[in-house]
Amino acid sequence: MARVSTYLNFVRTTEDAFLFYKSVFKTEFCGPIARFKDVPACPDQPAMGDADKNLIMHIELPLLGGHILMGTDAPESMGFKLTPGNNMFINLEPDSRAETDRLFKGLAEGGKVEMALQDMFWGAYFGSIVDKFGIHWMFNCSSKT
Repeated sequence: MARVSTYLNFVRTTEDAFLFYKSVFKTEFCGPIARFKDVPACPDQPAMGDADKNLIMHIELPLLGGHILMGTDAPESMGFKLTPGNNMFINLEPDSRAETDRLFKGLAEGGKVEMALQDMFWGAYFGSIVDKFGIHWMFNCSSKT
């Protein structure tokens, strides 16, 4: 079955981030969490350091409307160099203003509200935040209730 998902890379905080998102969205992980220690060793690669073995290689969490949030740790020891930026948002469109308020409040905990939820000229109840892990979220609720 075709689907669309959002994939997030973190610097050693994937587990904390996804446990936080799980608590906000009140959903369960899709399948087991894959860790780097589960990856077969490549003969031409150096051995993985103990500090990286328990990091998350892949995780999936359903959000709203069948959308899946995926993530991984991206350790520099494996050649990753992450630069968090503001060029990506996860856009949520909850079914009600009450659910919009709940998700906004939950994801804003420890983060920064960029634009408080408010009625906008295009008819949506809109707001945006950057969560405590540096992920940008937009909320567009078209429900009047």
